[in-house]
Amino acid sequence: MAAAGSRARGRGPRWLLSLAGLAVAVFFLAPYLIMLVGSFKSRADILGVPPTYLPEAWHPGNYASMWDTPETPLPYNMVSTVVISVAATLLVLCVAMPAAYYSARNRFPGRLAFLLLVLVTQMLQPTVLAAGLFREFLAIGINDTWLAMILVNAAFNLSFAIWIMHSFFAGVPKEIDEAATLDGASRLQTLRQVTLPLVWPGIVTAIIFTFVACWNEFAASLVILTTAENQPLSVALTKFVGQYQTSWQYVFGISVVGIVPVVILFALIERRLVAGLTAGGVK
Repeated sequence: MAAAGSRARGRGPRWLLSLAGLAVAVFFLAPYLIMLVGSFKSRADILGVPPTYLPEAWHPGNYASMWDTPETPLPYNMVSTVVISVAATLLVLCVAMPAAYYSARNRFPGRLAFLLLVLVTQMLQPTVLAAGLFREFLAIGINDTWLAMILVNAAFNLSFAIWIMHSFFAGVPKEIDEAATLDGASRLQTLRQVTLPLVWPGIVTAIIFTFVACWNEFAASLVILTTAENQPLSVALTKFVGQYQTSWQYVFGISVVGIVPVVILFALIERRLVAGLTAGGVK
């Protein structure tokens, strides 16, 4: 009986913990659910008094008609968002990885100053520097181009990526690299086959943070990209919010479309993240 009572007491806290987790999940997912349902409503249903949680008539055609609205060329905006985000993330990855590896494996003069300087750049946001960046890009002739926004997004996310990867590279014992070298592996082979599998969680974290930050960037894009076709979804979304009328059904629809790629990225990366936690370093 004592054992049965102990099991019953153990089930109680787990049941309460599950209920608390469900409540937290509902709290955070409710705005997204409202946004999803709102994207299937008509504008009259959204602005109706009293408001209704479910539409009187479902309008899945909102997702088709919003791509042909005169306010903004959404297909071009979607392509612009994808190109800028992917290119900036790849650029950050290519620059941050060797910088983090070298700073973690080598003690060179000014190493601490370099890391602190990298960290200080996080204090500067694109909103503060947007006007200066606009004049600089205008002077060198790349204003209102994808290249300008790729450079901006890469620059403002590079420091975080370096710090994250540096901490993971520094956590890998040097003896592992030395053992691989004694086995005949070159420096590049050691990095690719031994070190990178161990620091993969840090790389994944940097990729996710950088991609999401680039995908959601707004302030610099609003100033630097003046052509409607070059602007990302975050800027195009504002075109549906007018002074006298707002197309809320399209605002909700574009927001849902903007969230889907990020959700897909997390779903794809999660398996690699778990694999990275257990791969490498064991013969």
